[in-house]
Amino acid sequence: MNYLLLLLGFVFLIKGADFFVDGASSISKKLKIPPMLIGLTIVAFGTSAPEAAVSINASLNNSNEIALGNIIGSNVFNILLVVGVASIIKPINIKIKTILKEFPFMILATIVLFILGNDIALQGNQLNQLSPGDGLILLCIFGVFLYYLVEMAFLTKEVEIENDSNDIKEQSILKSSIIGIVGVAGIIIGSNFVVESSSIIAIQLGMSETLVGLTIIAIGTSLPELVTSIVAAYKGESDIALGNAIGSNLFNVLFILGVSSVINPIMVDSKMLFDILFLLGATFIAYIIATTKKTSSRFEGVFLIFLYITYMIFIIIRN
Repeated sequence: MNYLLLLLGFVFLIKGADFFVDGASSISKKLKIPPMLIGLTIVAFGTSAPEAAVSINASLNNSNEIALGNIIGSNVFNILLVVGVASIIKPINIKIKTILKEFPFMILATIVLFILGNDIALQGNQLNQLSPGDGLILLCIFGVFLYYLVEMAFLTKEVEIENDSNDIKEQSILKSSIIGIVGVAGIIIGSNFVVESSSIIAIQLGMSETLVGLTIIAIGTSLPELVTSIVAAYKGESDIALGNAIGSNLFNVLFILGVSSVINPIMVDSKMLFDILFLLGATFIAYIIATTKKTSSRFEGVFLIFLYITYMIFIIIRN
């Protein structure tokens, strides 16, 4: 029954995110908001909505290991498996602005997360945790990133987003609002199902909540990013696949962990510090691949997937 609830939770999360994006995008178009801004904010947040719902819900229910494990696991999934699969489908041509701005910003966010969560070594505390103060720091950095997105939306002449304005169905504000509300309700219901069922499954299988968060929940909540990137790659818009992964990772670390730790301090297990370092290393590898030839080949895509499989085997054995 718990496995059925977990699967049902993922369905609610993903479909809820779809409805939310459709409703919000329609309202934004109706209000004449620039289409690029819609793509960089609403669509980016929409694909990260499952992670947000699960982690914030887990934080409210004191399941902190699930909250943090979900974010780290999702980010590793995005940078290795999502980008890897997209590269195999069609080599990704990296745009120079992605290399110079978004990629380093993601590396910085991961480094900041490692520093804030390493209280024992750096501050001599008895516990590693992301405190409400740490959460506010992450949210402040997120504010800077959001300002950059808004500025880029208004100043950039080339519009390169996954949700072009012509693809947005313009409906009445009332209908769009109802669709958006239904989406939010689906996200909330789905997150409840996922957190509660996964916690029970972890106990039954003798797995830690951290492992469940890093594997089952992370993969389930990252499905929107995977589907979006695969579709973009098939359409020849391969750069969107990388941009989607980077944008989602930034939302996950800065916004979701920021809000979650403000709600309730998140304890950081020493094992999780290794996972954060692995995420940092994976991001550096992807960055090196992007800067060498400004493209990600199929061979490099296979290599990224191999790294992800190796990491999964390691954390399962570690449990």
